[in-house]
Amino acid sequence: MRCPKCGTPEDKVIDSREAKDGASIRRRRECLTCGHRFTTYEQVEYEDLTVVKRDQKREPWSREKLIDSMKKACGKRPVSVDTLETAADAILTEVESAGQREVPSRTIGAKVMQYLEKIDHVAYVRYASIYREFQDVTDFISEVNSLGTRVPRDAAKQPELFKKLS
Repeated sequence: MRCPKCGTPEDKVIDSREAKDGASIRRRRECLTCGHRFTTYEQVEYEDLTVVKRDQKREPWSREKLIDSMKKACGKRPVSVDTLETAADAILTEVESAGQREVPSRTIGAKVMQYLEKIDHVAYVRYASIYREFQDVTDFISEVNSLGTRVPRDAAKQPELFKKLS
């Protein structure tokens, strides 16, 4: 690792710890030449995963592109970047656990919608409008209505809590 200040490849690791729920390692380093301290992150590279687009074009998996698409859906919503990064990592883990090296973009889109539904309903509807290619307002209305009729997974346990308190 080269020092970002002087460019010397000589450094020592001062501190190492897990980051992003164990998905990466954060290392605090010190340059042995100039004494400058800097931080590096080590994480598994997922080079082999390919996304197959709707038009059958193929492109390498991009975590940044996935997070950017979720950021757009969550624009001006109270959703942290950490939450989106955690969701992106979980989506990648699910996709990789299937054991396929080529994944259709529709599969990824469906997983993003599952996570956004849990995170923020407005962001979910925004993302769904692009993913499902809504053509008019009635598509939005039917999606919002169906969202309202589904019971949130976490809220399903809520009535049990109130019964115990009574």
